[in-house]
Amino acid sequence: MIADVAKSAPTGFVAEGQVILLIGETRGWLGQSAYLADICGRKEGAPPPVDLAAERRNGEFVRELVLSGRVTAAHDLSDGGLAVALAEMALAGGIGAAAPHAPEGPAHAFLFGEDQSRYLVTAATRKDAEAIADSATKAGVPIYSLGVTGGDSLILPGEAPILLTELRKAHETPLPAYMAGDDRVFSDNS
Repeated sequence: MIADVAKSAPTGFVAEGQVILLIGETRGWLGQSAYLADICGRKEGAPPPVDLAAERRNGEFVRELVLSGRVTAAHDLSDGGLAVALAEMALAGGIGAAAPHAPEGPAHAFLFGEDQSRYLVTAATRKDAEAIADSATKAGVPIYSLGVTGGDSLILPGEAPILLTELRKAHETPLPAYMAGDDRVFSDNS
């Protein structure tokens, strides 16, 4: 709950050239994930474990960042993981993002893992991002500098840029088509 709605942060990117920070630990948990179900056609594995202490620590850290005005946008990571949250933030703000590097390990696990207690936030400047990273370290909150906002595309590790116009079309077209009677948009045979 936020007592003053003026102290909230939007979920979409608000300006170009802002630093995107990933808060929380990423292990690349794919069990029971949207990636495993939708891309791989499998429903298996255990869901990601929940660490209530990390949930509280990370959530309170992000809440304080928002209330203090230190971040310009904030979004939780849930279904679909990091790649989906980046896409949602880009679409909501109409501003692209470049996050071209991932930590070592499988890129698909980093991009689509559904590890708990994670958030994306943006800082207006590199100096602001460094101060936030400093605060995170002192609070015992994992943080990773992911990339920057800008442009008309979403750039992910090892992938060709995805134009926001194409992303928006893929995101917005299926439901209206389905409601108009075209059930092929949700079938595997289309």
